[in-house]
Amino acid sequence: MSTPALEAIDLAKSFGSTHAVAGLRVTVPAGSVTALLGPNGAGKSTTLRLAEGFISPDRGSIRVLGLDPRADAKQLRPRVGVLLQAGGLPAAVRAVEAVSYVASLYADPVPPAQLVEALGLGLLGRTPFRRLSGGEQRRVGLAIALVGRPEFVILDEPTSGMDPQGRHLVWDTVRRLRDQGVTVLLSTHLMDEAEALADEIIVIDHGRTIASGSPAELTAGGNEQLTFTAAPQLPVESLQAALPIGVTIVEKPSGRYTVNGPLDPQVLASVTAWCASHDAMTSDLRVQRRTLEDVFLELTGRELRA
Repeated sequence: MSTPALEAIDLAKSFGSTHAVAGLRVTVPAGSVTALLGPNGAGKSTTLRLAEGFISPDRGSIRVLGLDPRADAKQLRPRVGVLLQAGGLPAAVRAVEAVSYVASLYADPVPPAQLVEALGLGLLGRTPFRRLSGGEQRRVGLAIALVGRPEFVILDEPTSGMDPQGRHLVWDTVRRLRDQGVTVLLSTHLMDEAEALADEIIVIDHGRTIASGSPAELTAGGNEQLTFTAAPQLPVESLQAALPIGVTIVEKPSGRYTVNGPLDPQVLASVTAWCASHDAMTSDLRVQRRTLEDVFLELTGRELRA
């Protein structure tokens, strides 16, 4: 078994009376994309700062590529790329010049022109950083994080402020990194982003890990829905009698039918056969499964966090 790219054991960090991280256990497999999820105040930012070596834990241990992020910072710095949630560049610096300058600090950087093209920065070459949109600034920051050919990349809200085109450009970049064997630790509030990119997901709250697994593992189980439109006031009682225990059908509003419960091909066959027996043409038939957002809200609650 390969050494994890990141491993935290019994990790704790407090700021005064606030226990930001409280006995956290996290493992990030090498060569994977792992998403770190949690509501505001859950401890995500503190966990990333510990991984980046900006602060030291009060208790427990954290290792990145087998090294201590603080004690071994000089060895780790060339091997780790970081995209911070905010800041990082002087307001007057020009976008492509910044990427080129950082590239000059590495022995074997990615050619800046390659990253400029891949991240759609060509038209921003002479634009001062302060005049870039939020999404454009994120793409410049990502280029700087990747120019040193890191083995491990930490991305904190990488698509914040981006339009759909920019988001998909970043998503494609993250997928290419994984294909090249680079480990990516991704923190995001966008559940569709985590579900689209992550091999593994770690959900934390109140400074502790409360769930982990692949997107498929976390969204497995729970009720599913099959919805369709047909002629109103069909005799749903006859379909209910044909459905397995635990599967129900309701008509609400008129002409819109919803089948709830564990779905399988036999349930779908029963529904279509029932419609055919009543000479009812269906439309807008959809199967809706539990999403990662559903799971996240079940785990962390629906109340707003400060």
